[in-house]
Amino acid sequence: MMIYRPGRLEAIQKNRRPDRDSGGRHEKRKMKLNTIIAAGLIVAAQLGTKTANAQTSEVDVNALVQRLQELEQKVKILERKAELDKEAAAEKAKVTPTVSIGSSGLVATSGDTNFSFAARGLLQVDNRAFFRDGGIQGNDGFLLRRARPIFQGTVFRDFDFQFTPEFGGSTISILDAYINYRYEPWLQLRAGKFKVPIGIEQLQSDSATIFNEKSLVTSLMPNRDIGFQLWGDISGGVVNYSLGVFNGVGDGRNTSNSDFEDKREFAARLFTQPFKKSNVEALKGLGFGVGGSWSDSSANVNGLPNGNGYVTDGQQQFYAYTNNVVADGEHWRVAPQGYYFYGPFSLLGEYAISNQRVTRNVAPITSTDLKNTAWQVAAGWVLTGEDATFTGVTPRNAFDPHNGKWGAFQVVGRYAELDIDDDAFPLFANPLASATAAQSWSAGLNWYLNKNLTIKASYARTTFDGGGSVVTRQPEEVLFTRMQLSF
Repeated sequence: MMIYRPGRLEAIQKNRRPDRDSGGRHEKRKMKLNTIIAAGLIVAAQLGTKTANAQTSEVDVNALVQRLQELEQKVKILERKAELDKEAAAEKAKVTPTVSIGSSGLVATSGDTNFSFAARGLLQVDNRAFFRDGGIQGNDGFLLRRARPIFQGTVFRDFDFQFTPEFGGSTISILDAYINYRYEPWLQLRAGKFKVPIGIEQLQSDSATIFNEKSLVTSLMPNRDIGFQLWGDISGGVVNYSLGVFNGVGDGRNTSNSDFEDKREFAARLFTQPFKKSNVEALKGLGFGVGGSWSDSSANVNGLPNGNGYVTDGQQQFYAYTNNVVADGEHWRVAPQGYYFYGPFSLLGEYAISNQRVTRNVAPITSTDLKNTAWQVAAGWVLTGEDATFTGVTPRNAFDPHNGKWGAFQVVGRYAELDIDDDAFPLFANPLASATAAQSWSAGLNWYLNKNLTIKASYARTTFDGGGSVVTRQPEEVLFTRMQLSF
């Protein structure tokens, strides 16, 4: 006689795979399965009672075993159906695109993730208020500093692109327009218009800088140019390298989208975060490196700095080449750089040399090499305790006054100097108008309402050595404010 063992039904339940079906089918199958199991328990209970009373027959036991086998077979069928439904859902997901809207903008991605598109943007509304500026008209006022829709994405998995027009300022222009091929993270090729890889502050996103305007050091760096760049991140960003060839632009200039001569400019940068993957938290945010460039101009004014000179934090020109001076010969730059981030603390430092050969095309006609130098150090502390990073600050509690949440606050400070080569005077620049050096210190408070909205306020004071123009005959004192939307 076959004897029923109560543990058999419990084993069936225990070893049954969980039903992961979704929606109404999941509930119906679950109810049906529970009904079958309940019926089996009732039959088992009845059998147990009969056995206890010594009234169970061999025919009854065989019928029960057959019924349990049928139940087990039905359970297997239901499990297989659930597996098939899951596989079908996975296949459907591979071809179904996803669309999301959030703090990172509008993002659409294909089901296989090989294609994606993101619409982002940057809007900066500034105010500048000058103190004791000698009555210069047009300094004070509101301005649309930057207004950029940003379109970026990926096609066929490995090809990235970005297109960024600029509607801020006085003219509309194409700021970034490039294609990037990712063979591996450590081996990528970028082609188009983008930032020349030299200065660390210049390479920082315009939405992440801690002051409204970049420092005097960035005045010696090229801005955006057209070219090709081989670059990559090695070992997850422990080492970053860039090697590029470009049309070539003067200090502080953006390319005009065409070359002004047949020669090229070569640029390179190497940056490392040696402790990025270490277990020492205090060292993970340490990074340092060096960038540089070399080019050879041929008697062209476009090789000179933007506006033929250099400007202050308040964007007033304090130095300018005169006497029909042109860039004429070798131009090289070098910029050692570094930063340190640890918790709410941030520190960034940079030194730059821009050595350029220039020619004076009026009597007395002469040429010389001018070595202009600059350096800066900038620091910040997030008062509310959030981490400071190279890409900005994300508040722990987004601004919500109804619930007593106020975002994140950061105090910042900076000191910078720019020194003009003494050989520039008097043949290449007018000492009665242009300063031989500028020193600037700044302090400010940044309020990060949430990941997308920031309000900045800072005060900058710049002093000058030499010069007698309206700009340079007294220190520049200016109060900056900004409301920024970035997503």
